[in-house]
Amino acid sequence: MQRFEQALRERGLKSTAQRDDIAKVFFATEEHCSVEQLYTAVRRVNPRVGYATVYRTLKLLKECGLAAERHFDDGQARYEPTEEDAQHHDHIICERCGKVVEFNSEELERQQERIARFLGFVVSHHRMELYGICSDCREGRRVSAKAVRSRGVQRV
Repeated sequence: MQRFEQALRERGLKSTAQRDDIAKVFFATEEHCSVEQLYTAVRRVNPRVGYATVYRTLKLLKECGLAAERHFDDGQARYEPTEEDAQHHDHIICERCGKVVEFNSEELERQQERIARFLGFVVSHHRMELYGICSDCREGRRVSAKAVRSRGVQRV
């Protein structure tokens, strides 16, 4: 929240109760949430918050570097908080239940750098998304979308 408040001051914007509620809920989320999901969660805290305010606040968080926008195969924009000291991570997504697992592999990072150098590139950034079927779905265990969301993001 301190980084958000600082970013607001730098832009000459006011800290409002609604912006604060949205930011607090967003930073506490443990999933890659859509605008609609964040809106629903914020309304439980403050029923007076409008959809447009949630959308504008998410856009502001993104502009400030406090939120990252992701587009997985479902076509819907999803957002995750960014942290100053967080390591880069990639995602593996289940095509059936939508479970998202974050992972980091130094070996993959080194291999990507080697490939870029070999091809004459200097990498500025990248994102890797792997798609497949998770073990729960492969083994026929029914996992509802609500159960997947309640587990939050898994980090490996």
